[in-house]
Amino acid sequence: MKKIVTYFFITAAITTLSCSEDRIEGTGEGTLTGTVVAEATNEPIENVKITTTPASTTVFTDENGAFVIDAIANDDYSVKAELEGYVTAFEAANIIVGETSNVVFELITSEANNKSPLAPNLLTPVDGATDVPSQVDFIWSSSSNDNDDLTYTLEVRNGSSSTVETYEVVNDTMFSVDGLALGTSYFWQVSVKDELNAEVRSAVSQFSTLATPTNRFLFTRMVNGNSVIFSGEDNGDQGAQASEFKLTSENYNSFRPKKNVQVNKIAFLRTTGEGTHLYTMGLDGNNVARVTSSIPVNGFRIGEVNFTWAENGSKIYYPNFDKLYSIDPDGGGATLIYQTGDGSFISEVSTSDINPGIIALKTNDFEGYGVRVYTVDLQTGLEQNVILSGVNGAVSGIDLKENLDMLIYSYDTSASQNNIYRRFKSRLFVYDFNTMTAEELETDVDTGDIDVYPQWSPTEGEVIFTRRGNNVGSTPSVYVVDIDNNTNNTDRLYFSNASQPNWE
Repeated sequence: MKKIVTYFFITAAITTLSCSEDRIEGTGEGTLTGTVVAEATNEPIENVKITTTPASTTVFTDENGAFVIDAIANDDYSVKAELEGYVTAFEAANIIVGETSNVVFELITSEANNKSPLAPNLLTPVDGATDVPSQVDFIWSSSSNDNDDLTYTLEVRNGSSSTVETYEVVNDTMFSVDGLALGTSYFWQVSVKDELNAEVRSAVSQFSTLATPTNRFLFTRMVNGNSVIFSGEDNGDQGAQASEFKLTSENYNSFRPKKNVQVNKIAFLRTTGEGTHLYTMGLDGNNVARVTSSIPVNGFRIGEVNFTWAENGSKIYYPNFDKLYSIDPDGGGATLIYQTGDGSFISEVSTSDINPGIIALKTNDFEGYGVRVYTVDLQTGLEQNVILSGVNGAVSGIDLKENLDMLIYSYDTSASQNNIYRRFKSRLFVYDFNTMTAEELETDVDTGDIDVYPQWSPTEGEVIFTRRGNNVGSTPSVYVVDIDNNTNNTDRLYFSNASQPNWE
């Protein structure tokens, strides 16, 4: 009996010690810390709900994306981070008595909670629009249902060729497209997407561009720092203008347009990284082709240099410093046809289809002065008539009449010669080859304005020219004066903010 009692007390003692050991281990505590950030940006996320399994204290992250659970019993846990708009995430944590365990969550945006953007609504050009110019500002409306950035894709399909041009636009609802074909039906559509959802498409809209313009006039206008060529047609009212059509892109500096109705082409100058060269294009601005190559157009102040069509459109005459070249419109047959004897620069040339063997030239020194205007017989290379020589001041714009009986030009009667080539009182003059005298063509020009770059009208009964203030940077406009009624205030404004007119 004594042995049985002894055994009982020993067993009880062992059991008691064992239970005491389990109780101490189970109530040991540690600390759980953590951080929650966005997966793509590592930006901290505030107010994320943190819970554990087995259950412990529920906490939320602060503005730094951090959280702490103090006095958490030692155990193995699954820690959960959840916030609306993000995919719920889980991390494992082992809590050790007296130690701190740390977890980091990188939450991914929840596609289920992210809303698709609104379908674009096409605004301009309106569906069914006609006579749309070749440069189009496509405008649509759309928005996001949340804070997502939106990416738009504009698709423009040519209805004739079925070719599709695609343009990507980020967070904007307008895009300009230049160089659309004339007389063509187009279809356009805009799709939008955010970073998570499938793209949403608009309806399809249709428009047609205007047919080939029949405008009689050409001129240039500064657009975004470049000279751009336009065609235009006035509507017959004083100071009014209509039917302007942009022929060249504002991405290039294009100037001095000259139309030739016999070959239905426009020749012009364009300055690129390779210098200034002759180009041609169709009357609608398409089929642009470079003419000159190894011998560019050059001289004093390239903006003052001019060229001319010759021999019924089969040739173009252009200057390169003291030399004058003839070239075919397709770029072939470049030939030196005249060179000044004193090294003076050739700045302008004019000729006549009736007598192409005679040309008029304006030459000057490297500063633009020391001007001579005279005619030359190309067969002999000899001077025929000297129109202007031995005067101070700038001259611009020489144009022969077809029958070679008159020549018009602009001369600065202030006779100023300065290092910025500023003209103070340029006026129009007509030289009569029969009397060998020049007379000023009266216009309504005000004091402080100048008239430059004159040209005969196709009937030679009117003159088109540029008028602007004599200050540097003034805005030019294109005017026409009737030379038979030039004392009756007949100056007419044709195009505002325009220069270098051509009328063929």
